Amino acid sequence: HLGFGRGKPHVAAPNVLDRGFNVDKPDRAWVTDFTYIRTHEGWLYLTVVIDLFSRKVVGWTMKSSPKSDLVIDALLMAIWRRRPKSKVLIHSDQGVQYTSGDWKSFLKAHNMEISMSRKGNCHDNAVAESFFSLLKKDRVKKRIYKTRAEARSEIFDYIECFYNPRRNHGTNGGLSPNDDERQYFQELESV
Repeated sequence: HLGFGRGKPHVAAPNVLDRGFNVDKPDRAWVTDFTYIRTHEGWLYLTVVIDLFSRKVVGWTMKSSPKSDLVIDALLMAIWRRRPKSKVLIHSDQGVQYTSGDWKSFLKAHNMEISMSRKGNCHDNAVAESFFSLLKKDRVKKRIYKTRAEARSEIFDYIECFYNPRRNHGTNGGLSPNDDERQYFQELESV
């Protein structure tokens, strides 16, 4: 026996977020994860990036393959949409897409601070897990879509036409993510 697997577990990155899910300003901390949606053509992989301040889905992508560009493209969308002025903490699990050299290089190049859940601990990324649970309860409902295109259309509609503008959140005082951010920026302007 050579002693492999003994000692401290490998840590891909520290858990900087440490379940600090309540954030007082937009674009300070984002969480990301991906899930699988069933279609008769095969799996559709959905990645989301969620701003912890308002629980708004600020970036997302859907692809037929779970390669690292799946998660990078969602983060690129978030960066493009939000144009953060300072460093953003980006929290994920330790999946292979998030431990890849491409992911780490992308974060470094875009002024992002890496944070990762402890191995096998879904509670460390509970906000992303909660979003997927809502999506599957509100819209997917154990369906198997005929095509990936049909699933993409449904998920786009859910994120952009329902979840962000209309889905109320207890963490937002009952406001939707869009309304919560609108109220935050209106209060900033009135000060």
